[in-house]
Amino acid sequence: MGNDLVKQQLQFTMDKMEEVTGKLRTYLNEATLSELNKSETRTSKDDFQLILDQFRRLLVFFDEGREAGTVLLRSERFRKSAAEKTLFWIFHQCVEEFFQPHYDVWFEDSRAAYTGKNAIRFRKEVPAPLKDMVKAIEGPLQEIREELEYYETDYRTKVKQRESN
Repeated sequence: MGNDLVKQQLQFTMDKMEEVTGKLRTYLNEATLSELNKSETRTSKDDFQLILDQFRRLLVFFDEGREAGTVLLRSERFRKSAAEKTLFWIFHQCVEEFFQPHYDVWFEDSRAAYTGKNAIRFRKEVPAPLKDMVKAIEGPLQEIREELEYYETDYRTKVKQRESN
């Protein structure tokens, strides 16, 4: 894959990550555990705490990915191999972490792709603003996922080839 194409993918990814990070950060800065606990759901305080912990975990990964990508894009000389490695990392640590969260507080409904609906389903009932925020970041993350799925196989193949030489 050429330098220009990798650079374009990195720029696309950084733009989408900035959008997602802004929405997630705004939500976390405004949401409180006590406010969520007051909602008319049967979800426990511990469950809400896990959801907020998962969001914070994602935000750290998103910030790390954005920082690495931004440094590469601002560099005087574009380093294609470093960019590919960063895109691979973003795919796994950011995108896949969103769709398969560490704390298992939501899951991806694989049938959603056929219905055109959002794929993220919470394991417990959550208030509408929380659902809305997840819907708002799911779209851009799905776009990144589709764009970077190539790196899932290509980067691993390159690493294996280097190791065997």
